[in-house]
Amino acid sequence: MVMLAGCSLPGLSGTSKETIKIGSLTQSESELMAEMLSIMIERETDADTDLVTKLGSSIVQHQGMVRSDIDISSTRYTGTDISGALDMNPIKDPDKALKTVKREFQDRFNQTWAEIYGFENSYSIAVTQEFADKNDIETISDLKPYADDLDFGVNNAWVNREGDGYDAFKETYFDFGDIYPMNLGLVYQAAASGDMDAVLAYSTDGRIQKYNLKVLKDDKHFFPPYDASSVINNETLEEHPEIGEITKRLHNQISTEEMQELNYKMDVQHMSPHKTAKRFLEKNDYFEGGN
Repeated sequence: MVMLAGCSLPGLSGTSKETIKIGSLTQSESELMAEMLSIMIERETDADTDLVTKLGSSIVQHQGMVRSDIDISSTRYTGTDISGALDMNPIKDPDKALKTVKREFQDRFNQTWAEIYGFENSYSIAVTQEFADKNDIETISDLKPYADDLDFGVNNAWVNREGDGYDAFKETYFDFGDIYPMNLGLVYQAAASGDMDAVLAYSTDGRIQKYNLKVLKDDKHFFPPYDASSVINNETLEEHPEIGEITKRLHNQISTEEMQELNYKMDVQHMSPHKTAKRFLEKNDYFEGGN
């Protein structure tokens, strides 16, 4: 676990009652959710917000919240925090994983794990849409008859991961013909160009849409769940209970497919996270109807 060694995040010196600091990761979807929370909080409370962006990891986010350098983490993921902040073994059941982080964050850190947004950014297996259509492929298990002849492109780090890496994957599903470790940013293009038949992908990555790939259903629930949510310091919720109501309205409002589309707009079409968030909220009437 990476600690901040007694120092605050760069440029920060604690929180104030007037300004709510929202921390986000380097991922576009994390910055997007920070912008959504900022817009809704400033629209519906008397508080200002300050976005603390480009935090390197969920652990850095977590330590920033423990030190009160930030008040809200815009995106936290169940699987990431179970193994990271909580230092627990992976939990495969999504409901159990969510209940665990909610309980443990309250008890250990005096923080509220808010309602999930509806999307999860998990590892997944993807193939070209053309291959999936031709062979009626919907799930990872559907690939088994073809696996011996398939080239599989994967993230370098995943090959040797314990628990949910390739060795465990083979025990749950099957072995591919050949496996090619590479930088994650190259796998999508490798699949689209035909250099790879199947690739390890992130389920919300906008490049899935760019290269017309199909994410296959993890029908044996091999990968741990990575449901996304905000995490809020309880002191902030006590001062601004409206934030709790805002997060409830965001509950299950953004599907994995919708986040993939939003990431596509930011990462491929280069729309700013603020503009993307503003347009999405306006399109959905700020979820004020409870839909």
